[in-house]
Amino acid sequence: MASNGASAREGDTQSSLEKIKRQLASNSGRNLLQGPLLKRSETLRKWNERWVILDPTTGKMDYKIRRNEPTVKGTIIFDANSTITISPVNFHGLPKYDGCCFYIGTPQKKDYFLCAETPGAARAWVSTLHATQLVLKAHKESVNSLSGNGSAKLGTVATVVAAANSTTLEASKEIEAAMQIAMRNALGAMMNRPTDGPMDDLTVMKETLGVKDEELQNLARDLRARDSTIKEIAEKLSETAEAAEAAASAAHTMDEQRRVACVEIECLAKDSEKQLDSSMLKLRESEEKVMVLSKEIDQLIKQRDSALHEAQLWRSELAKARERVVILEGAVVRAEEKVRVSEADAEARIKEAAQKEAAALKEKLELLAYVNMLQAQLQRQQVDTKQVFEEKIESCSDNGNTVPRTKHVDPSEDNVDKACGSAKSRPSWRW
Repeated sequence: MASNGASAREGDTQSSLEKIKRQLASNSGRNLLQGPLLKRSETLRKWNERWVILDPTTGKMDYKIRRNEPTVKGTIIFDANSTITISPVNFHGLPKYDGCCFYIGTPQKKDYFLCAETPGAARAWVSTLHATQLVLKAHKESVNSLSGNGSAKLGTVATVVAAANSTTLEASKEIEAAMQIAMRNALGAMMNRPTDGPMDDLTVMKETLGVKDEELQNLARDLRARDSTIKEIAEKLSETAEAAEAAASAAHTMDEQRRVACVEIECLAKDSEKQLDSSMLKLRESEEKVMVLSKEIDQLIKQRDSALHEAQLWRSELAKARERVVILEGAVVRAEEKVRVSEADAEARIKEAAQKEAAALKEKLELLAYVNMLQAQLQRQQVDTKQVFEEKIESCSDNGNTVPRTKHVDPSEDNVDKACGSAKSRPSWRW
């Protein structure tokens, strides 16, 4: 039931919001206030005359280069938090614009410098802009806070819009007066301007009447547009009143739903009391069970203490066993160390024996080489001896019985003696 009431309340709120959004999005307030203004360029800092059109429902200012142009040149957007004031400083510089300049500063750090034809026109623009800010603020508050006092919020919007409308009408009169003053000044300048040829009064009168006729037509067109705008505003005010009535009905519906919710809350409170009684009974039963469980817990605690004591005894036995294991491990480590030392000593002895064997083998090879050399020398000596004997025999046969008494010395014998001497001087070999 509460969910149905919440959905109905949400539907009423959405319908009221849609009505207000349609009011904000409508173009009923366009062309409410319009007139010529001098606008300073943002880039060149040059003053340009623009035809400005203010929309009080959205805070939007469109401007054109000329009045009769269909396209918009640009837009000045401000809101309820913007700063709008008449400047005490003459931005333009010409003395005739003293007190005619005003300033618009937006929260987006964008500044606009504008200048009207007269100080009264400048004040009219500023007052209309302030009224537009109040309209924007009222619209924002009505959108953001649709609740029980929604009718008062929408009534405030209607009041502020009506006040802005009256302010705009007064400002339009002031702007029209400023336009007439500017027109007279322009005509005076034209009359005072020297002409190339003579101009009679009739020609001047015709030109003046033509200008006046055009201005009257423009004013009539503005009045017709203003009348249609006022009618549209009245229609929108009626729509605002309807939205206020819808919001009030939504508030009444919400009040009824609140009463229904209070009744439901009372029923829920009674149900909760019954549940509380049943819970108390269950709590008592639970307390009895807790007493039984506490006794069982005491017994379990005693069993746990005895188990802990037994575990402590086993821990002491385990500690003693660990000490024995540590002692045995130390003995094993010492035995392993002795084995490593014995292995290292055996390896050193084996290495030394291998070195001695290699040295003996080397000496044996050297002796074999030396014996071979001696055998070669002996063979050479034998060959030399045979040659000597053969030569001696030949010489004996040639000379007859003459036998030489000199001893033949073979150079190889010296070599043999030297070899024998070196063999005697060589150190004894060890086997």
